Amino acid sequence: MGKYRKNKIKLQHHLLEGLEDYLKSLSQLSSVKAIIPGVIARQQGGRGSKGLFLRYRTQTGYKLLYKNGTSVQEVFVVCENPEEFEREFKELMG
Repeated sequence: MGKYRKNKIKLQHHLLEGLEDYLKSLSQLSSVKAIIPGVIARQQGGRGSKGLFLRYRTQTGYKLLYKNGTSVQEVFVVCENPEEFEREFKELMG
C-alpha cells in the first residue's frame, strides 16, 4: 500500500477493522493537524479493552493505541496544542 492522504489522515499502512470511523471523528477535531496510523501488531493473549486510547505525548502531539481484541495499531496525532487535543479527545470518547 503506497502513501496517500485522505483529509487529515495520512495512510501508509492498512487499518484494523473499525479504526477508520474513529479516525474520521478525530479528523473533525479543531486541534488535529494530521493523523498517521502506524503498523499493526498482534496482541498477546487476544483479550482486553477494545477501542481507541490515549497513550502519551510525543514531540509533535500524541500517540494513541487502537485495540480490537486480537490486534493493536498505533495512531499518531499531530497537533499544535496537546492540552486542547486531550480535552477534545476525552469529550469525543466520553
